[in-house]
Amino acid sequence: MSEYCLFCHQPLHSRLSWRALIFPQRESPLCEDCRARLEKIAPPVCQKCCRPLAKLDPAYVQGNICLDCAKWEKDPEWAGVLEENISIYAYNNFCKEVFTRFKFRGDYILAAIFADGIRQASASCDFDLIVPVPLSAERLSDRLFNQAEALARAAGLTPTPLLRRTHTEKQSKKTRQERIRQSQFFHVEKTAPIEGRTILLIDDIYTTGSTVHHAARALREAGAEKVYSLTAARG
Repeated sequence: MSEYCLFCHQPLHSRLSWRALIFPQRESPLCEDCRARLEKIAPPVCQKCCRPLAKLDPAYVQGNICLDCAKWEKDPEWAGVLEENISIYAYNNFCKEVFTRFKFRGDYILAAIFADGIRQASASCDFDLIVPVPLSAERLSDRLFNQAEALARAAGLTPTPLLRRTHTEKQSKKTRQERIRQSQFFHVEKTAPIEGRTILLIDDIYTTGSTVHHAARALREAGAEKVYSLTAARG
């Protein structure tokens, strides 16, 4: 473990106590100040996408799910495609800073910030395979690593890259409706052993849900029985 905070590079100061000596815990890669800036998602949340419901106008909540998920489930093309998404942190300004450095400036080591959260969340899921959401070959060439796979490996998980992605315009440059209505941009490797299996997708951020829904649909059409997704952050 580094002696310095992975984000701000200030020295890490461990607090000694009898409890820490008797029940040693995994040290955080962040200092206390940076940890405090990460906002963990807390109940009540949408039971489909993990969106915090307390922050929504009641008009945008239907029972225990948000209006966006209600729309996904009412659409015959998408109903039941994705069982559930689990997200760990809110995509606040600090989280955005972390991902900017991680994804776009190549600071691969920052994946460790989310490792414990992803490890704990995945332990609560029942699945057969972990599949990282892929980048297109062009995007991977620019970035040099797939952030979803990096997050899984940092958490000590073994990802199985079964999906391939067609190069499209960046999701962040599209409107919500453009993301949802775009044609399928994932396909599954022909020899992928997923028939009748439960898949856990790993990705960095859930925003509109378009990416994980398209990935889940490709997997379901290839024979997967159920598909869940786990993302480090919820936008």
